[in-house]
Amino acid sequence: MNAQRGAVLIVSLVFLVLLTLLATSSMQNATLQEKMAGSVTMNNALFQRAESVLRVAEANLVPGFQLPECPATCLPPPEALTLSAGGAGGASGVNWIASNGGFYGIQQVGETDDPAGGGAPGQFHTLFRVTAVVVQGGSRAVLESTHTEERRIMWRQRQ
Repeated sequence: MNAQRGAVLIVSLVFLVLLTLLATSSMQNATLQEKMAGSVTMNNALFQRAESVLRVAEANLVPGFQLPECPATCLPPPEALTLSAGGAGGASGVNWIASNGGFYGIQQVGETDDPAGGGAPGQFHTLFRVTAVVVQGGSRAVLESTHTEERRIMWRQRQ
């Protein structure tokens, strides 16, 4: 009879250890899910702020708006991925303007007679690349759109 009482104690201690491990694992999983949800929320807020900055920049593109045309390559501004303050850009020469908690830069990329099927035949439209950057903590959102003086043709998220 005494040997059985000792076995019950050992079995109950083993179950207690298993339940403790299960509870610890569940807490770690819940903490990880909470961090992931917070990260998604922050990235969504950053994206919305970048979209707001992009809209402010695009509002400047009215008929008659002019900038010097880019060099032959006219690549997207590489400093958009490292930018932390407004002012003249590095290699691209883009002038970054602070707005709505972010920055934007506009480049004139050339002319086209068919901006995604939206123009009258034979009429040339000036194309602009608008880049918006928002930085918060260690996160960054970079949006870019191609635009005429009248409308947006396309956009993409660079980061």
